[in-house]
Amino acid sequence: MSWPLMLHANPLVPWIWAAGVVHLAILAANFGLPGRLRVRENAARLTPILRQVLYVHWLYIGIVLVIFAALCLLFAPELAGASLLGRFLSGAMAAFWLLRIPLQLFYYDRETRRQNRALDALYLLALAFLSGVFTTAAMGIGT
Repeated sequence: MSWPLMLHANPLVPWIWAAGVVHLAILAANFGLPGRLRVRENAARLTPILRQVLYVHWLYIGIVLVIFAALCLLFAPELAGASLLGRFLSGAMAAFWLLRIPLQLFYYDRETRRQNRALDALYLLALAFLSGVFTTAAMGIGT
């Protein structure tokens, strides 16, 4: 089946493309976070190894976001259920983002979240959207 026909065959494909854009938006938002969270000032108080772990983890999360966005934008039909591997990857991304919701709500500093209420709400909306799209795809709903 040709690629445009798959778009019509599965209504999840545009939603997965949108999820790719959301991943890129989260990545873009991460570029403003270091200044907003005063990372340089706060990281200076860490031991060198903890500071290095922080920076490496932040970089790797950025790489994961690029990979997730590329998967969504380049392989949406597969993620939408055209292949078992695609459904597995959708399930993995659903789990990744679903776990992030309670971490955002119950683990992160409440005062910082309160001071950045609009960004926090926007991020929770993005998490809910990504969780919903990938859970739907992994379950094969709409295929």
